[in-house]
Amino acid sequence: MIEKTELNSGWTLSCNDTGRSGLPAAIPATVPGCVHLDLIANRLIPDPYIDVNEISSDWIGKTDWTYRCTFEAMPDDGRVQELVFDGLDTIAVISLNGEEIGRTFNMHRTYRFDVSRLLKAGQNELTVTFRSAYAYGAEMEEHYGYRPNNYPGPGNLMRKMACNFGWDWGPTLVTAGVWKPVRLESWDRARLAETRVSATLAGGDGLVKVHARLARQGGTTPLRLIAEIGGVTKTVAIAADEDESAFELTLPSPQLWWPHHLGAQPLYPLTLRLIGDGSDDLLDAHERELGFRSLRLDTSADNHGSAFTFVINDVPLFICGANWIPDDCFPPRVTAERYAARIEEAKAANIHMLRVWGGGIFEADEFYEACDRAGMLVWQDFLFACAAYPEEEPLRSEVEAEVRDNVVRLMPHASLVLWNGNNENIWGFDEWGWRPIIKAGESWGLGYYLDLLPKLCVELDPDRPYYPGSPYSGSMEIEPNADGHGCKHIWDVWNDVGYEVYRNYIPRFCSEFGWQAPPAWATIEESVHDAPLTPQSNGVFHHQKATQGNDKLIRGLSSHLPEPRTMDDWHFATQLNQARAIRFGVEHMRSHRNICKGAVVWQFNDCWPVTSWAALDSAGRRKPLWYALKAAYDPRLLTIQPRGGGLAAVAVNERTLFWRAKISGKRVTLDGTVLAEFEFWRLLCDRFEAKEFPLPEDIVTPGLPKDELIVVQMLDRRAFHYFVEDIELALPAPRLTVDVVGIDGGYEVKVTAQNFVKDLCLMADRLHPDAVVDSMLVTLLPGESHVFAVKTAKAIVADDIVIGTVLRSANDLVAKH
Repeated sequence: MIEKTELNSGWTLSCNDTGRSGLPAAIPATVPGCVHLDLIANRLIPDPYIDVNEISSDWIGKTDWTYRCTFEAMPDDGRVQELVFDGLDTIAVISLNGEEIGRTFNMHRTYRFDVSRLLKAGQNELTVTFRSAYAYGAEMEEHYGYRPNNYPGPGNLMRKMACNFGWDWGPTLVTAGVWKPVRLESWDRARLAETRVSATLAGGDGLVKVHARLARQGGTTPLRLIAEIGGVTKTVAIAADEDESAFELTLPSPQLWWPHHLGAQPLYPLTLRLIGDGSDDLLDAHERELGFRSLRLDTSADNHGSAFTFVINDVPLFICGANWIPDDCFPPRVTAERYAARIEEAKAANIHMLRVWGGGIFEADEFYEACDRAGMLVWQDFLFACAAYPEEEPLRSEVEAEVRDNVVRLMPHASLVLWNGNNENIWGFDEWGWRPIIKAGESWGLGYYLDLLPKLCVELDPDRPYYPGSPYSGSMEIEPNADGHGCKHIWDVWNDVGYEVYRNYIPRFCSEFGWQAPPAWATIEESVHDAPLTPQSNGVFHHQKATQGNDKLIRGLSSHLPEPRTMDDWHFATQLNQARAIRFGVEHMRSHRNICKGAVVWQFNDCWPVTSWAALDSAGRRKPLWYALKAAYDPRLLTIQPRGGGLAAVAVNERTLFWRAKISGKRVTLDGTVLAEFEFWRLLCDRFEAKEFPLPEDIVTPGLPKDELIVVQMLDRRAFHYFVEDIELALPAPRLTVDVVGIDGGYEVKVTAQNFVKDLCLMADRLHPDAVVDSMLVTLLPGESHVFAVKTAKAIVADDIVIGTVLRSANDLVAKH
C-alpha cells in the first residue's frame, strides 16, 4: 500500500529581498498557507483586510520568497519515493537536499516528483522558492505581447487566480506559497496514477464508468483492479504489459440524486482496489461517493431563438442560482466546515445552483463534496475571465495540463452539471473594443473555448455538457450576449440605468446580473475604524472597489428612495435597494418561465469585507439581499407583473406537486381601507409552470396612486404592487409595538404595526455581531403583526429593539424627507 507522510510542520519562510529590513531571517510558516498569512501570524504586517492596510502590502507580491523544511526519511531501493504538491502558488523552483527537482508555473495543478535517488537517511531539506508573479508577468508580456485585460496585473499571462491582482469587489493581494498539502509518498510495483470515474443512468440502472491509468515501478507484473459499489463487485485483470484499464459496472435501480428542492441526494460509496496478482497485497486504493442522475443541456432551436435549459432526470429546470467567488483572498483559510456552512446558507436562501466563477480557482474537494450532500448544483467555469489569453507556449501546455488535472478530479461529482469555457471573454472581444488592439493573427483565447477545452471534455468527461462561455449565444455568428440565445449577462442595469430596466429583457438564461450594497454594519465596524464613519471616509471608501461605485449606489436610489443624509440611512437604504433590485429582476424572469430557464445572481459570497454585489458578506452575515433571494427563489412564488397593458398575478411553481388554491386580492389605501376586491375560487398552477391571472380593472386602476396599493394572496403567499415609487408614496412614520419573548437559543420579537409599514427589517447584528434573524423585508398592513426569530446568546429586551436603528423600514427613509 502507498505510504504517505504529510509534510505540514517545521516550515520557515524567508524574504529573498536582502534590502528589506525588519524581517527575521527565518519566519515560522504554516503549510498549507501563503506568505501573507505567515506575515500576519507573526505580526510582521497589519491585517490587510482592515482599514487601508491593503496598500501597505503591495510589496509582498513583488518580492521573491523561500519556504524551507526538514523531514525524516528512510530510502528504500525497493520502493519509489515521490514528493507530491497538491498546489503551489505559483512560479516556483523546488529543491531537495540542494538539488533542483522541478519548476512550476501553475497554481491550479498537482505536481509529483520522483526523489528516490535524492532522498537521504535521516534529515532531508526541502526548499520551495517562489518568484514574484509580477516579475514573471513582465517577462511573459515581452514573450507574448500585450493582451487586453479588464483588471490590473498579468493574471491573463499565467495560470494564477486572476482576482489576486484586484477586481471590482476584491483587493490586490498577490499571494505566493504552498497553498495546498504536500507529502512524501512511497510505493512499490504499481499505483493508480489517474482514475476517471463517472456515474450516469442507463434506463433505470446506474452505470459507473471507470478508466484507470497505472504508474509502474521498473519491471512488469500482472495486477487486478477490484471495483465495488452498492453490493456490486467487478474484478478486472491488468496484464503485465498494460498500464490502462477501462470498464463499466451496472448498479440495478439506484435511487436518483436530485437538486435539493426536488428530492433526496443518495450517495453510493465506490471503492477501487489495486491488488498484486497472485497475492492479496493491496497496492493502492481509490474511494469516492457517487450519485446517479441523468443530465443534459438543451440548446435546441425554438420559436424564441434557442434554449438554454438544464434537464436533470428528464425534468427541465428553472435554475435559481448565484455566482460563487473564492471565499477568502487567502484560500488556505477556507476549511471544510466553512464550505459546508456557506453552502447551507445558499440552500437556506432557496438557491440550488452555484456557479464557480472563472476568475478564481477550482475549489477544494470539500466544496464539491458538500454540494453533493446538499443537492447544490455546480456550474464550473474554466479559469479564464475578463481578458484576452495567449494560446501560444508555454501557456497552452499549462492550460491543457490544468484542465486534465481538474476535470479528472471533479468529474465524479453528481452536483457538477456544466463545464463552461470562460467568463465574458467572447463578449469582451466582440463588444469591449479588443478587436483593434489584438493584432491580425494574434491569439486571444478563442481556440481554447471552441477547440481545446471541448476536445478535452469529450475525451475525459463525455457525459457532462460543455459550453464555450458566459455569456455566449451558441454560435460566433450571433452576438454573444443576445436575449434569444444561450446565456446572458445583464450589467447595463447596475452600471447605467435603473433596476426597472430588468423588465426590458427576457433572456433564455441569465448567468450574471447584480446590484451593490455595503456589508452588514457589524462587518463594517470590525474592518473599518474611521471616525466618523461616512460613505466617503477613507476606510469605507477603500472598501468599495467598483469604478464610481458609491455614485452608482446613489444614482440607483434616486428614482426609488430619498437620498440618505446619515451614514445609518445610507447603509440601510443601499442595502434595501440592492434587495429590491434583485428581487424585482428575479421575479420578472421567473414569471416568464416558459422562455427564461434560469437566474444566477452576481454574487453569493465575498472574499473580504467590502461593498459588493454579495448576499452573504465575508463574515458570513446575511445582507437584506439574502432574504430577498429566499423570497424570490421560493419554489412557490406569487408575484404581480405587467401583462398586456394591465397587471397579472403570476403563480410560479417549482414543486413536484401542482399548486391549487383560492386567489384573492384587493386595492387598499395605506390606512387599510378596501377600495376594490376580488376572489377566484381555484387557481391551478401545475408543477414547473408559471400561471398568469389577469387582475380586474377596478383592482389595477388607482384613484390616488400615492396612497394606494394592491395586495394579492394565494394560501400563505402574498404579493404587493405599488402605483408609485417610495419617493412619491405617502408612507407614514412607522408606529410599532414590540414584544420580546425568550425561546431556546434566542428570542421571538413580535412587531405589531399600528399603521402601514413597508419592508420591515430587524438588523440583528446591531443587537450583537453574532445574532441572526430568520426573516426580513416584511410588509404589514395596519394592525398586522410579524414575529422575528432571533438567534443570539446576548440578553435582549424590548427597549433594545430601537426603531430606526435595529428595526428599519422604508417608512424611516421616506418619512424623514
